[in-house]
Amino acid sequence: MFKFKSIMFAAVALFGGAGLANAQDSGPLIDLLVKKGLINDQEGENLRADLARDAASAVTATISGGKSTSSLSIAGRLQVQYAGLSTNVDGVAVNPNRPTAHFFLRRIYLGAKANLGNGWSSSLNYDFAGSTFDEAKITWAQSDAFNLDIGFRKVPFGLEEWYTSSGSLKAIERSPATRYWVEGNNGRRLGAGSYRIGLYAGGKNDAGFFYNVAVTNPERDESAAGVANAGSATNNNLAYWGNVGYKVTSTEGLNYVFSASAGLLPDQGSKTFGTGHDLTVYNAFAEINQGAWDLQLEYFGSSNQQGVSATQDSKSSAYSIQPSYKVGEFWELTTRYTYVDSDGRGVNLSDGIRSAPGGATMNNMSEWYFGFTRFFRGNDVKWQLGYIVGESNETIIGGTAHAKTEGVRSQMQVNF
Repeated sequence: MFKFKSIMFAAVALFGGAGLANAQDSGPLIDLLVKKGLINDQEGENLRADLARDAASAVTATISGGKSTSSLSIAGRLQVQYAGLSTNVDGVAVNPNRPTAHFFLRRIYLGAKANLGNGWSSSLNYDFAGSTFDEAKITWAQSDAFNLDIGFRKVPFGLEEWYTSSGSLKAIERSPATRYWVEGNNGRRLGAGSYRIGLYAGGKNDAGFFYNVAVTNPERDESAAGVANAGSATNNNLAYWGNVGYKVTSTEGLNYVFSASAGLLPDQGSKTFGTGHDLTVYNAFAEINQGAWDLQLEYFGSSNQQGVSATQDSKSSAYSIQPSYKVGEFWELTTRYTYVDSDGRGVNLSDGIRSAPGGATMNNMSEWYFGFTRFFRGNDVKWQLGYIVGESNETIIGGTAHAKTEGVRSQMQVNF
């Protein structure tokens, strides 16, 4: 018996056409399915990728050294961004960093996926803007209930970081909570999430339940040298990840997903990694969508041995709330509030707000984002503009007790 989603895919394939150009033109139809709540943003992106793959195999010859390759597809993403942000620190005559006012290429993704039959595939994605890998893995899909990835990808942790594609973020950049948990340990951020090399397994059933587990290297590293590294005294061990969730897609318009994740990273605790100082992280999120409305809720927690000092652990926590409203076919309004409590470990405004000039090290920070998106070709061609206000409070290392970042961020995106 066909699933409802399979029927929708068939409809998209029918109206998208067999040619590559028609597959690209299916974007508005896929956007309509997302708007009606029949699929979410990530599933829409997967549909686009599948259609592009099938269309490409129909009109191009496969160029591959592998005799088993049945199709080879390419995809890419270009994001051009502007950041105009300034940081003011109370009690300082001259602020420590000049304001940011700059255009830059946020992402230049180019990737390829090869299908080799019998459930086997392989994918590679590289970001030329950051000179980093985004994905490099071998996949075996036994069924919807079980699939296996071996290689480099994101661990199953976080709504914005793992569950949502960077091309579908409603607030341009991920929240300060996400950045504080998943980006590299600089003595304040935790470095617990995002990209790892390892073994991943996951699946889902028809009732809406899904699961993911992973055994990976403990460190995040996307560089060519990093992903080829055989390890050292600080990371020659394994990290463990687990995720469970439940997702409902209704033809009546109410859609939601709930998820909970945890990660155990041995020897990755403390200010600077040390043997015997472990880090445990937690995440829970929900996304609820009905009609033009979408609401995202996310929580982070941690237990960090010697996270503050050699004699003091830390239990950092954070949350974010993000409602958005679609106005017709071409506009969407988004607001987000985020709060991060470092529990004595320390946080700088630049840790949470990308491109922001740094301020003093404080105990907590918050951020408000107000913005909109203008869709030209659905999610494939869009422009975003947002206003940001971030504040940090309660000094950790002497000095002042308050700092503030304020300004705008804008981004133009093309997916192909």
